[in-house]
Amino acid sequence: MKQIYLAGPFFNETEIRNVETAETVLAERGFDVFSPMRHTVDEEPGTAEWARKIFELDRTHLERADAVVMLYYGNYSDTGTAWECGYAYAIGKPVVLVHMNEGTDSNLMMHCGCTANISPGELRDYDFETLPARDYEGKMF
Repeated sequence: MKQIYLAGPFFNETEIRNVETAETVLAERGFDVFSPMRHTVDEEPGTAEWARKIFELDRTHLERADAVVMLYYGNYSDTGTAWECGYAYAIGKPVVLVHMNEGTDSNLMMHCGCTANISPGELRDYDFETLPARDYEGKMF
């Protein structure tokens, strides 16, 4: 079973709903999904100890993953999510960007560091076995 690390912000209702949808789609496809939104540690949120444990938990799961799926919102993007994708690229993990705000300008660093750019609807059918490359076709800066 392929392990997928689901990277994406979850700071408002729309983002939470999008993470939940992606979790469901990937689980229905038979993937073992690690979603940082679902995992906690036994430390007081906001403390240095909590932050270190969350960081290490996420880093460990990035290293175990077969691929990373990033819910990407264009120029508006969570810095933690961007870090996760940069780290995944650096350790040789394929990154699939799911464009949540299609048609918006986008950052070239995200596209040059990913394997494929897909729409939310394509997440249901994208081939995670062969991971075909799909370049971003919109405007980049």
